[in-house]
Amino acid sequence: MNINATVVGQIAVVFIIIMPFIGYYLGKKKTNSPILVSVIAFFTGFIPPFAILFVLFLILKKNKPALEAKHV
Repeated sequence: MNINATVVGQIAVVFIIIMPFIGYYLGKKKTNSPILVSVIAFFTGFIPPFAILFVLFLILKKNKPALEAKHV
């Protein structure tokens, strides 16, 4: 299978489109600023290996603590 510039470009475009959604979804669970995580994920989408590492970092990060209801 030949890999030419068109295939590489299409893969990069797919990463650029998908990464903000993945970043926002994981950012809601793992951080207090999901929009910032989404923006960073968008820019890492331009370099797919960095995008994969960024998603791996978010997956391995601990979830935010759940808010506890106050009993009065």
